[in-house]
Amino acid sequence: MTGPEIPESHPRYESLLTRHRIEEGVDLGITSRQGLIAQGRGEAFDYLLGEETIPSADAAERVAAAHLLRADHAVLSINGNVAALAPGEMVELAEATGAALEVNLFNRTEERMENIAEYLREHGAEEVLGLTADGRIPGLDHERAKVDADGIGSADVVLVPLEDGDRAEALAEMGKTELVVDLNPMSRSAKSATVPIIDNLIRAVPNITAHARDLSDASEGELDAIIEDFDSGAALEAAEQRIRSLDE
Repeated sequence: MTGPEIPESHPRYESLLTRHRIEEGVDLGITSRQGLIAQGRGEAFDYLLGEETIPSADAAERVAAAHLLRADHAVLSINGNVAALAPGEMVELAEATGAALEVNLFNRTEERMENIAEYLREHGAEEVLGLTADGRIPGLDHERAKVDADGIGSADVVLVPLEDGDRAEALAEMGKTELVVDLNPMSRSAKSATVPIIDNLIRAVPNITAHARDLSDASEGELDAIIEDFDSGAALEAAEQRIRSLDE
């Protein structure tokens, strides 16, 4: 995608660029119009967080990297907004951790699925799952229940950025380790997560990749220690306190 003519010195540069990516994603048939609303909601929480990665989020991103490296079968779930905002970054994370990429949509059409898969290939992905849809997540009646049996269906660890709350809860019920990127620490998705990452997707994904590369030579014991030391409740509380105290 080509960016708008916005100088990097503009105080709202990142925010305006992100909005443009979502808008262009709609034009490319990647993002649904409902995705525009979801982006605005997330942007409001990012503003309250100070539009930066807070220490608790960075710690969660390191734990997420450890989980992905320790996984037997990790999958990165991609919806329309994720594809529009961070296609290359998701591919880089998959390469750094050995995870698979799978497209999963609420407003699912074959055309959108193909558009997103092709867009990811244009950004370096060699294989994109999700089109087969020969598995289902129990307890869901909408299109996001459809998954690849050899993808999310059999994954032990799933990164689910910008996730629907009911699907996050259903994945948790399946016993999967969920790594959720969500700017709202009070959402069902964040509360269902094994590792809630309260950060903007465009910061979180590169951060997880950087941590994964830093931990690439770590032993299984070292990765396990990082995972075991993490407190999801404390991470959520830290983010909520940041939101409540920003103007103090």
